[in-house]
Amino acid sequence: MATPDPVAFTPATARLVADVRRHSVSDLLTRTAARYPGKTAVVAGERRVSYAELDRSVHRCARALADRGLRKGDRLALLSRNCRQYVVLAFATARLGAVLVPVNFMLGAKEIAYILRHSGAAGMVTEDSLAPTAGKALAAAGTRGGVRGWIAGTGSAAADGWEDVDTWIDRGDPEPVEASVADDDPLRLMYTSGTEAQPKGVLLSSRSLVSQYVSCAIDGGMSADDVEVHALPLYHCAQLDCFLSVDIYLGATSIILPAPDPAALLETIERERVTKLFCPPTVWIALLGHPDFAVRDLSSLRKGYYGASPMPVEVLRELRERLPHLRLWNFYGQTEMAPAATILGPHAQETHAGSAGWPALNVETRVVDASDKVLPPGETGEIVHRSPHATLGYYNDEEKTAEAFRGGWFHSGDLGVMSEDGCLTVVDRKKDMIKTGGENVASREVEEAIYLLDGVAEVAVFGISHPRWIEAVIAAVVPKPGAALTEDAVHAHVREHLAGYKRPKYVVFAEALPKNPSGKILKRDLRAEHAGLSGQAET
Repeated sequence: MATPDPVAFTPATARLVADVRRHSVSDLLTRTAARYPGKTAVVAGERRVSYAELDRSVHRCARALADRGLRKGDRLALLSRNCRQYVVLAFATARLGAVLVPVNFMLGAKEIAYILRHSGAAGMVTEDSLAPTAGKALAAAGTRGGVRGWIAGTGSAAADGWEDVDTWIDRGDPEPVEASVADDDPLRLMYTSGTEAQPKGVLLSSRSLVSQYVSCAIDGGMSADDVEVHALPLYHCAQLDCFLSVDIYLGATSIILPAPDPAALLETIERERVTKLFCPPTVWIALLGHPDFAVRDLSSLRKGYYGASPMPVEVLRELRERLPHLRLWNFYGQTEMAPAATILGPHAQETHAGSAGWPALNVETRVVDASDKVLPPGETGEIVHRSPHATLGYYNDEEKTAEAFRGGWFHSGDLGVMSEDGCLTVVDRKKDMIKTGGENVASREVEEAIYLLDGVAEVAVFGISHPRWIEAVIAAVVPKPGAALTEDAVHAHVREHLAGYKRPKYVVFAEALPKNPSGKILKRDLRAEHAGLSGQAET
């Protein structure tokens, strides 16, 4: 006799149970608003929004989107710099069960048109200064009709065919939208920058995001007492989902800045008594080098986070000296992991300097060989993960999804090595590993060596095609102001620190390195710019 199913309820009863048990992204805000209704949730310019007001704004915006035809599962593209409306839209789409498609505002119209077509976006919201690009992208994509939202970032009136988002947020119908969002319903479609001809669409579910928030909060030492400034782009899942959304989950206060301008960041930290800041190493370097760093009161800043690349050891030491009260965390991951995978906490910044830390609370991580066999500590292989953080897959691409998830683990495409105590060090992206003269060179190892040279502000090491070496190692160096660095000095320095095959064949100097809005150095741009160096003499 078969054992009866203890949860074999009628569909009506099953729906009742599911509604009571739901724990979707938008529910997090509602619960925080019930705990801290009068507490400041968001500060954007002169506007200060309480948690109760933010929750009402999300209700109104979700209702306005529903009234304009947006339904559960529909995709809404969002092209904007950081602003209060961005926060509301992220939670309003989640409340509807619609899928938010954050778009990199540095992309051109053709690139955005691809995202609109590939995602099948049912609507678009744009910041007014980006509206000309948005209009060209919509035309190139052949997109007609649907939701059209206008964020008046510069105060301009909505163009014909567009509606001011503030009318949805501030004056819309406050009646809550009833939408049942299950754990694995998709809520985000994030497009990776990628190295292929076209970016991949990464689907993230409510469960991916919520389980990732818990990992970040616990292993990242986050709390409701935090006051955090958000200056890196919210279209990137690191700022949006490792930090902003976690702050709202916990009941912390978020200060929104449109860009990571060092002077504005330092002024904001002092004025708002900011306790918490996330920046990639490139932005931390810019802050340290800014003249205001020495005159601003930064004593409130207690928690610092970095990601996108490891913190150079020399920069870590300078931060320790100039901000001795600051505790640091390194977050490593990728969009497909929503995005955190491993975290290096304050206790190990020196003992495991340069590493990515241990698997986050809800993550398992391994290093495997080309046959997906687990490698012992000390051996380099591909980093793989198993976790509820993981993407639902690549949108409309079963082949790439199957390849990435083979063997029951998500394959990151990064190369790493585990220590005896289970700490992960990322050796390089597969695409950034330089293969020169039959040997593999990790660009990060060369960069760390060059950072030891006095007068180096930033450095990026990469490879270009070479007729003899297959690839040649190149170092692009940004000197500190007033430093008199020369190619000979760099070459002499690396001879003391690196084996011959690891040393740069060429050294070039630059006033700045190309970066995306998240602060990540664009090595592909450097490769393109310096591709012709292989025809010149080597040192």
